[in-house]
Amino acid sequence: MKLLRVGTAGAERPALLDEDGTLRDLSGIVTDIDDALLADEDALARVRAAAAAPGELPALDAEGLRVGPPLGRIGKIVCIGLNYHDHATETGAQIPGEPILFFKAPDTVVGPEDTVLVPRGSEKTDWEVELAVVIGRTARYLDSAEEGLAHVAGYAVAHDVSERAFQIERGGTWDKGKNCETFNPLGPWLVTADEVADPQALPLKLWVNGELKQDGTTADQIFPVGEVVRYLSHFMTLYPGDVINTGTPAGVAMGQPDPKPYLRAGDVVELEIAGLGRQRQELKGA
Repeated sequence: MKLLRVGTAGAERPALLDEDGTLRDLSGIVTDIDDALLADEDALARVRAAAAAPGELPALDAEGLRVGPPLGRIGKIVCIGLNYHDHATETGAQIPGEPILFFKAPDTVVGPEDTVLVPRGSEKTDWEVELAVVIGRTARYLDSAEEGLAHVAGYAVAHDVSERAFQIERGGTWDKGKNCETFNPLGPWLVTADEVADPQALPLKLWVNGELKQDGTTADQIFPVGEVVRYLSHFMTLYPGDVINTGTPAGVAMGQPDPKPYLRAGDVVELEIAGLGRQRQELKGA
């Protein structure tokens, strides 16, 4: 299923994109696309049954309707740094022996076409297309990557916007360059795991002002999705509604020759992952 949330910010309602591309209202069946829904097999079964029944779900007019983040009440966002071989190479970093972790606050999340704000004083705002993994079952001390995949509810497109000077040049941890307002557009859809045959075979692309900047594949991940979930479960408990941003392929501004083409107000970024949808953001000053 392709689950999404539509409407004004803070007042989104649950919806579904059916096989014909028609937007369907789920608000008569569930209150939201959130942790409670993902943890409730019976509720998910009701959604699947309604989606399969002709005329069961009312159609929505998508014209002019904002698409919000596809997941509400996000618990935590765990991010994996330097998780693509080609990205590590372009930045001159060693291939990590274990996943590099940092966090993004849930309040960085915005819709896939919402405005992204360039922080005040920023000179190095960068782009990163990423596969987001959404947890559907509580995960503790998992034994295998196969178990890790079994705890995934679905996948989405994430834009891990980053301010490199804040991240690298200002001391401390990476988090200060990752948690600026609007720095995690998510969506448009939460695509359930049954529709993604192999999360390690997904092409990812990103354009800036129409110019292709990133053109990669999740096959290049150093730590694949199942292993990332297994690994994290030994350091923290993962709950339904938690999100994992799994890293970005080569092509970020930081990895390009000087003068590096960092983002400025007025730029337009577009990104997509095959089968998971497409995003578009216009940048403005904070």
